[in-house]
Amino acid sequence: MKIKEALYSQCLDLVNGRFQTIQNTINEIQVSLTSETKSSAGDKHETGRAMLQLEREKAGNQLAEIQKIKETLSKIDVSKTLKIVGLGSVVYTSQANYFIAISVGELVIDGITFYAISPNTPIGKLLIGKRAGDSNSFRNQEFVIQKIF
Repeated sequence: MKIKEALYSQCLDLVNGRFQTIQNTINEIQVSLTSETKSSAGDKHETGRAMLQLEREKAGNQLAEIQKIKETLSKIDVSKTLKIVGLGSVVYTSQANYFIAISVGELVIDGITFYAISPNTPIGKLLIGKRAGDSNSFRNQEFVIQKIF
């Protein structure tokens, strides 16, 4: 498997895992809300329902965020080789290697460490639009873009 496809696949697996976790949380909250309705009455009951409603709202917001991340991933064409850093680029630099996609952190492919980052992160913004051979400075460290694909 090619590196870009492997990185993409790992990102997708992580996002799908998060999506499933949030979906399970929402289902559990829904079950709790239903049983809360059946069980007790009074102030304790109202407080419990309010807490569950807040949890459900929080989980709903997380779900919406995951949907946006999945949408960003769906825009990446792993078969495309890029000469300029953009969404979907694999970037080798003299300091670290990056996959410009979504922020999921460190990924290891064939013993090589890559950092999956969003184009909106500080380092992502610095890399977007650059070419192989360009040098940059980030947090007082100089680095050179060695290879992009």
